[in-house]
Order: sequence, then structure tokens, then C-alpha cells
Amino acid sequence: MKKIAVIITLVLMTTLSSFAQQKFAFVDTDYILKKIPSYEAAQQKLDEISVEWQKEIEDYYSQIDKLYKKYQSEKVLLTEEMKKKREGEIINKEKEVKVLQKKYFGKEGQLYKKRQELVKPIQDEVYDAVKEIATDGNYGVIFDIASGATVLFSNPKFDVSDEILKKLGYKN
Repeated sequence: MKKIAVIITLVLMTTLSSFAQQKFAFVDTDYILKKIPSYEAAQQKLDEISVEWQKEIEDYYSQIDKLYKKYQSEKVLLTEEMKKKREGEIINKEKEVKVLQKKYFGKEGQLYKKRQELVKPIQDEVYDAVKEIATDGNYGVIFDIASGATVLFSNPKFDVSDEILKKLGYKN
């Protein structure tokens, strides 16, 4: 039993000593991206597109609402066949707008594709710069404090965000 405890202690001490020799740094990718004009322009473009598409969908829902209200007010005067026809029109319009929403905002929708086109190359460039600085500076780990990493304390001298910006050719 003592041998096992000694072995575990030795393994822990070896692990902790190698871990203690590692250099750590952190970056704030939100800060970095906000300092890159092309990223801000891409975000603005995405916001404009999103607002435009959202308005189109809201207009569609408004049309459906008008059809439904008109149907409700005329319902007593309609034959069963006319009621079913109007209900079918409303249901079809609702299906159309749901397809449009998915087309624009779905998991693989146009907004996602546009984001991939405009923002992903910038994010990849930042990632490559982080990777290069990590390699050049012999950092074992670089944390991103923007993505919700739990950091209770971070010494600003280990923040390499400005180095990333410099590496990318931007001034802080």
C-alpha cells in the first residue's frame, strides 16, 4: 500500500513540476476582433442583412394576420367549401413563411453562409496569429477570456491580445 502511495506521489510531483514550467497567456478575442476594421464592417453587413430579412418575414406574418382577420370577419358568410379554401390559403402562407425563416436563419441558412463568407476568414487569421505567438513564445496554453473561460484572476502582463493585433498588422 505504501508503494502505491509513493508511486502516486511521484507521478503527481512529476506532473505538477512539468505543469508549473509551462507558460500561460490569455487573449480577449472580442477585443482583438473589435480592433480589426474589416471584422466590424463584416458584422455591420451581417446586421443589415439580418434586419432586412427579419423585416421581410415580419411583413409576411402581417399579411397572414390580415388574411386571418379577414377570414374571421367573413367566416359567417362563407360556405364550407370557401372556408376550407381560405383556411388552406392561410396554412400554406404560414408554411411558406416558415420555409423562408429556415432559408434565411436556419442552421445552414443564408445568414450562416454569409457569416462563414465574411467573418470566418478573419477569425482564422486571428487563430493563426495566436498559434504562431504560442509557438514563438513557448506558451503551453493560451486562454480566450472572451469565450467565457473561468478565470478568477488574470495578470495583464500575460495578456497577448495586443501582440496578436500587432502580428496581424493592426495598431492597438
